[in-house]
Amino acid sequence: MRGVPMSSERAGRGQRAFPLVPSTRKTKPMDDQIGLGVIGCGGFGLFALQQFTQVAGVKFVGMAGTHRPASLAAAARFGVENVDDLGAFLAADDLDVVYIATPPFLHANQALAALKAGKHVIVEKPLAMTVEQADALIETARERDRLVIANLMQRYNPLFGAVRRLIEGEVLGALLRGSFENYASDENLPAEHWFWDRSKSGGIFIEHGVHFFDLFAGWLGEGRLEAAQVGVRPGTAIEEHVHCTVRYGEVALVDFYHGFHQAGRMDRQELRLLFERGDVTLYDWVPTRARIHAIADERRTRELCDLFPGARLDVSVSYGGRERVCRGRGKEIDAYQIIDLSFGDGQAKSPLYCGLLRSMMEDQVAWIRDRRHTRVVTEANGRDSLALACEADALAHRTASPR
Repeated sequence: MRGVPMSSERAGRGQRAFPLVPSTRKTKPMDDQIGLGVIGCGGFGLFALQQFTQVAGVKFVGMAGTHRPASLAAAARFGVENVDDLGAFLAADDLDVVYIATPPFLHANQALAALKAGKHVIVEKPLAMTVEQADALIETARERDRLVIANLMQRYNPLFGAVRRLIEGEVLGALLRGSFENYASDENLPAEHWFWDRSKSGGIFIEHGVHFFDLFAGWLGEGRLEAAQVGVRPGTAIEEHVHCTVRYGEVALVDFYHGFHQAGRMDRQELRLLFERGDVTLYDWVPTRARIHAIADERRTRELCDLFPGARLDVSVSYGGRERVCRGRGKEIDAYQIIDLSFGDGQAKSPLYCGLLRSMMEDQVAWIRDRRHTRVVTEANGRDSLALACEADALAHRTASPR
């Protein structure tokens, strides 16, 4: 996938290196407040804003773009007026960062207007509806020395970092396979909701899947799409579930399944990684808990406990003498014990989610104040996850059987 030069950050796994773009513009002084405004604030927008405004130096200064009840509730919560004129809103001198929380089909035009007004932009996923739109946003941001990122906050999760180190250190050997199964609720998504309208949402891969394409890219680098499918609810035009397979490197195949068809109380997610010497399972769409089932010697047991501090270690079987020697995948293995490691028991999703949103805003604000800051989430993440989502969506519809 071809990228548009934007970021001065060093590239990590799953992030393309962009050349430095010399800037003659002044950064935001440390003692100045960062003025934050929102376009299209629904229920989630209010949830996010309550986290963003806790970041030191960030002040909420206004909102625009909607008169939905949730938006008016947000205006009341912060004591600001909901402005009808988007141009007047973007022209405000005290507005530095625009957070866009509208449906996906509005993202590109609203983000472009904000960038042209000289504002930094944070967009709820996806960054845009097409790669061409995303590239145009990134180029405009580069020209104006502004940021334009999608809120892909999964990379700030401590579990993301722990799993990344486990993969890179090959603590359980090589990664062979992965899967993400997302059994999501449609209880608050009536048939007329914009989520089901592909012209407004882009479809499930684009509206929702980008989070998890980015998550795996952060662990494994760029993936190659192998297959994709879409399923329609019988008797309707509602595309209620999608599936695709992505290959990472030469071996690892990862399956992504997203289905919106469950009662709210049955909403659940599971992410599993299979290695040569065991497997790791993460639970919830914002992973809060991990289970590691593995065969390990003394050193690997210690490394796992270091990666997941505070985890409960249960030993299923211990081996001694000649019993320690076994084989798998054509390799000899020293097996001291079979273990089950449990991490994050009792961790609630909502407080973790709140923390990830604050971390994301802190990261971007640090770059606004000092362009030398290396961000965790950059423009590349929003662009590349969207590119894979668009490719999966296109392939799924090319191979779908006629209705």
